[in-house]
Amino acid sequence: MIKKNIGTVSVVTSLLIAAGVLVGCQGMEQGSGQKASANLESRSGSKTTGEVNFVSQGKDVLVTGKFSGLKPNSEHGFHVHEKGDCSSADATSAGGHFNPDGKPHGSPGSGAHHAGDMPNIKTDAAGNATYSAKLHGFTVNTGPNGIVGKSVVVHRDPDDYKSQPAGNSGPRIACGLIKS
Repeated sequence: MIKKNIGTVSVVTSLLIAAGVLVGCQGMEQGSGQKASANLESRSGSKTTGEVNFVSQGKDVLVTGKFSGLKPNSEHGFHVHEKGDCSSADATSAGGHFNPDGKPHGSPGSGAHHAGDMPNIKTDAAGNATYSAKLHGFTVNTGPNGIVGKSVVVHRDPDDYKSQPAGNSGPRIACGLIKS
């Protein structure tokens, strides 16, 4: 009887360990906890700078940021762009919006939109902004929907979420490479 109970305990323990490994692997597939960041530098003659952080939370990504040098009491388009290249003076080297699924431009959370479409940045009376949004459609890695190695861009004007292909948000005034 004792041997049988010890065997049962061993089998149960083995099953629990296997289940824990499986759950752990599922979390890794969804990207839980993966992090990346970007330091934004001024472009197009602006004085805009900022820092953006990306943290995977299951199938979502928490995007947070701090920005300065923006127009006071205004909104600014904010997007992940397809290329990790901010070398040109106007940041056009970053390419278009990150759009691995070929969807039309739109508002995140309401219908079809580019994976790189994010809510506008809203500034205070001093032209500073703190940003936080929980988004989905991209991952914090280098996979097909991954943003690591891409760029993040702040635009001069607000995104209207309607105009194609980029929301009529004007010149690119800050750009940064997304790194893990």
